[in-house]
Amino acid sequence: MIVIADDITGAAEIAGIAFARGAEVRLVCGSVCGVGNATHLTTIIATDTRSMSEEEAVAETRRIASHLSPLTSHLFKKTDSALRGHVVAELTPLMEVTGYKRAVYLPANPSKGRIIRNGVYYINNVPIHETDFSFDPEFPARTSVLRERFPDAESKGIIIPDAESEEDIHNVISTYNDGKTIFAGAADLFSGMICMGCGRCSLFESVALQSLILCGSTQSKALDLGIPVAPMPQEIYDGSDDLSLWDTTAYEQEQHSLILTIPHTHRTGKEVAVHLRTMMAEMTKQLVTKHCPEHLVIEGGATAWATLQALGWTEFTITAQLAPGVVQMKVTNACHTQTFRSENGTLVTLKPGSYPWGTILSSYKA
Repeated sequence: MIVIADDITGAAEIAGIAFARGAEVRLVCGSVCGVGNATHLTTIIATDTRSMSEEEAVAETRRIASHLSPLTSHLFKKTDSALRGHVVAELTPLMEVTGYKRAVYLPANPSKGRIIRNGVYYINNVPIHETDFSFDPEFPARTSVLRERFPDAESKGIIIPDAESEEDIHNVISTYNDGKTIFAGAADLFSGMICMGCGRCSLFESVALQSLILCGSTQSKALDLGIPVAPMPQEIYDGSDDLSLWDTTAYEQEQHSLILTIPHTHRTGKEVAVHLRTMMAEMTKQLVTKHCPEHLVIEGGATAWATLQALGWTEFTITAQLAPGVVQMKVTNACHTQTFRSENGTLVTLKPGSYPWGTILSSYKA
């Protein structure tokens, strides 16, 4: 199976699901090497197109698709369950290049309270435009009506069905699984397609390692882990000062673990989002190079992509699905091998920014 994901935490989420199902999983960042021959692997391609302009996203999707065989079977397009991204713009060239004439787009994740009822998207029974996603810096939810959010979907051959339950998702799959339709959507749709369960291990058993934790989403909640926290200063957040102002001296303490956070939310827009993830990535590169943590935990897909690119880490093997959407990997390549804690590779855990820490935290005892 080949999966194309528009951000790296979404790619890791799908990789974790497939891994827990027993598949041999390969996750790559933008690479198309060997994807046309990936018959025995589940190959997950993270493109980071959600962070690109629409024009750039279309070009990158077309580039990736051009390496796929026509009517490639078992092709899945992973999209965000909060409707973010260039959904229609990316599905259109993907269908054009691969020869499919139709796509089913199902962003609903009923397992997380995210449903579509009568064409309206709800999160925990609240229309999405009335949630914090209305303040998203790049893709603010200004309407909950999917025909208004994606007005050209139907004319492009993209169907957006209702789904309020796991049974609804299975019905959608059964209805459209005709070999002529690309499925695109969130993790519950992918899980339904491969009928799999979930993992059983705990993230913060691993945080007992020397860890660097990046809370890259401005929607992040405070973490009480007994680990020092270094919030991004407002001067850096506002762009009026450089990284030298960011106090990370707590990393010098005996336990050598640290949490980086962004405690401010008063700015929005594409330029702000790019600035924040760039600052987080550059600070992380400095800390990883200096301290070589055993474990790097990153919340937020755009932050994860920027950070891993800054470190030169682009290929991984999946080692565990720690919770739905939270995946642990081991780095298998690096441009700067001196940043590894050991020859066995650094552990990297990715968590989508829009998912709560929830039960993951309850299993950790600092």
